[in-house]
Amino acid sequence: MSDAQLFQYANTTALCCWVILILIPRRAAPILRLVVPVGMALLYIWALTTAPANPDGGFGSLAQVKALFAQDRALLAGWVHYLAFDLFVGCWMVLDAPEHKLHRLLVVPCLLLTFMFGPAGLLLYYLLRLAARQRSVASQ
Repeated sequence: MSDAQLFQYANTTALCCWVILILIPRRAAPILRLVVPVGMALLYIWALTTAPANPDGGFGSLAQVKALFAQDRALLAGWVHYLAFDLFVGCWMVLDAPEHKLHRLLVVPCLLLTFMFGPAGLLLYYLLRLAARQRSVASQ
């Protein structure tokens, strides 16, 4: 299977998982937070360890990071890294929301934002949690 095919497979898998997470969050999250990120972690490790080495790559500068992702296999590893972590964060939000008395429909925009823009969705979720906490304190 080519890197492009693996990329497509990982993207399709992630998209399906996000749809399931939004439609049946409490049933899906416990399974999705383990099974899919573990599968993607295995793909990540494989892609990372089989990517051709780039002597110009590294983490010390933006140019070095750019060089790391110059090969398709390394880029695939980086993308799968994002997919796995964003999905894990989405599952965590779904499982954390009831503890903070956040209605599941309030969490949906956070999930969509996390799917598309990772940290922005997490920030929105934290702001919702903060608002819920302040509302709870004010009502006591």
